[in-house]
Amino acid sequence: MPRLYLDANATEPMRPEAITAMAEALALPGNPSSVHVEGRAARRILEEARETIAARFGARGRDLVFTSGGTEANALAIRGLAAGRRVLVGATEHPAVLAAAGPEAGVIPVLPDGTLDLGALEAALGAGGPTLVAVMAANNETGVLHPIEAIAELCRQHGALLHLDAVQMPGRLPFSLGPADSVALSAHKLGGPKGVGALLLRPGLDTAPLLTGGGQESGRRGGTEALPAIAGFAAAATCAQPEGLDALRDAIEAGVKALAPEVVIAGNSAPRLPNTTSLILPGVAAETQVIALDLAGVAVSAGAACSSGKVRQSHVLAAMGYGADAACAIRVSLPWNAGKDAVAQFLGAWGAMRERLAARKN
Repeated sequence: MPRLYLDANATEPMRPEAITAMAEALALPGNPSSVHVEGRAARRILEEARETIAARFGARGRDLVFTSGGTEANALAIRGLAAGRRVLVGATEHPAVLAAAGPEAGVIPVLPDGTLDLGALEAALGAGGPTLVAVMAANNETGVLHPIEAIAELCRQHGALLHLDAVQMPGRLPFSLGPADSVALSAHKLGGPKGVGALLLRPGLDTAPLLTGGGQESGRRGGTEALPAIAGFAAAATCAQPEGLDALRDAIEAGVKALAPEVVIAGNSAPRLPNTTSLILPGVAAETQVIALDLAGVAVSAGAACSSGKVRQSHVLAAMGYGADAACAIRVSLPWNAGKDAVAQFLGAWGAMRERLAARKN
């Protein structure tokens, strides 16, 4: 059978529209900052892409900063907006947010279902002083959705800024800048190319640059813009619509539970992304499961794909209270082009893996 790719939260397969847009932009010789005809042609594609992406997510083109990806967008927001403010982050944030916030940041716990503890957030905000709250809209490992409207309301009540890491949202659920002050996006999470992202800012809010140089991006991010990647980003953003993958996800979860009642589905009592499930097989290391499924032709992961190929215990599941089982979870994330046959192929490979592992124990 052909290989089955179920690691969309690490990166989505490229959408054909994005590939076409990139090829067309690659043929242009001009630099968007040049004033000649070729430069103006490149600038036109750049600004059209900016307006397209901004409009898609409820922002203005002038308030969008192109970056090298979600990591840089998060760092640009957090480090640029944190001056004079204390920073609060959720316990299950992506490593990019935790690293940008630094060890001095306050950590807000999550409830057992993975959602942010609003009572703890309110208490932390009540401690006083200018504050920046940085949380993810949807968790990359479990798919759990934080109650963004409630978080935003608490931030408004206490005069705090709210930054959202929304990398996993576009193309999976309706999403816009909405109540946030800033939002980080990444093209390859919605079927665009790797290596390009964006930071959206609410009108009137600005951030100090991390990279200085030629004054690109209105002085907020130096360096020649990656025009082909940006064109692909805009094309992917245009065609990325919620795919209704929850039926496939639910079928996978039901099938796994039928095969192995001992399996735990992390965060399944909370609202989740429709394409994501975190399956805990107690007593079986995540690395063992990932390798076994890979050999069977199925690509899954053990969590964030940001550890140079290393499989580690999930800090997300540890924060949710899973203890030793936090090292026994795999993440299955369906891509935008997943077919109905993905369920049967995954369950066949997963069931065979479990039987082999059970036989070894006996």
